[in-house]
Amino acid sequence: MKNGEAPSPAAMRPVSEMTPQEAAGLRYILMDIDDTLTREGKLLASAYTALWRLKEAGLKVIPVTGRPAGWCDLIAREWPVDGVVGENGALAFWEESRETGRGKLPVLKAEYHPNALRNDHPALGRIKERSLGEFPELRVAKDQFARLFDLALDFAEEDPVLPLSTAGRIRDIAEEEGAQAKVSSIHVNVWMGRYDKLSMAESFLSRRFGWRPGAGDRELVFAGDSPNDEPMFARFPLACAVANVRKYEKLIKRLPAFVASRECGDGFAEIAETILERRRRSI
Repeated sequence: MKNGEAPSPAAMRPVSEMTPQEAAGLRYILMDIDDTLTREGKLLASAYTALWRLKEAGLKVIPVTGRPAGWCDLIAREWPVDGVVGENGALAFWEESRETGRGKLPVLKAEYHPNALRNDHPALGRIKERSLGEFPELRVAKDQFARLFDLALDFAEEDPVLPLSTAGRIRDIAEEEGAQAKVSSIHVNVWMGRYDKLSMAESFLSRRFGWRPGAGDRELVFAGDSPNDEPMFARFPLACAVANVRKYEKLIKRLPAFVASRECGDGFAEIAETILERRRRSI
């Protein structure tokens, strides 16, 4: 087991088994977006309400996603969040208030991972050509225009939905070309540089809020659904998944401690309600 990495649970436990003491110690709620807050591409009302309830309870709320910088700009500005980590760890955006003659106005701030390389790298071009050549029905994700650092190859966001074996082969092609690759529920995200969701999330939490690795591990819940969330699942002892994680169990070596009974955004709402209810019970 790597230093600072949470021990792997024998099996995921129902999130209903989270104790009041565990919930009471939480300060940060981090979550994936696609198929964790959404279903079939739409942000569910239950999940968005849960974000507001968590924030109103005084918890720091931070999405950690493979989605592009352009989306993260909107999320940081318009969602009830305290920041967002995007492009699988390449960047973090958040708002700070600035005093002006018109009162306090929000200012968007950004942090970029020091190892992140722009997505015009020639290796990404080779990966795209090889992948599209081998799988003619594969396509570059429609949100690629809004990305700064990665290449997103769509195998399941739009029709036709390709099998997970295709995503696995694309990941192998990327690694053969010296790139990093992670499989989400909809895309294979490919990038150059050594970083992931975990490394940027830890950096952002430390710089922005003074969170301390090790001592603060049980102050944090991460909720996710797919293989690209595995670094977060493995790192944090109170990590959770929505129920649709089960379709990827064979691809994830380090599953989270807890799992919701419901899928997608409804599962996230279940996780949030459990946390809030247990915190009330601990008072």
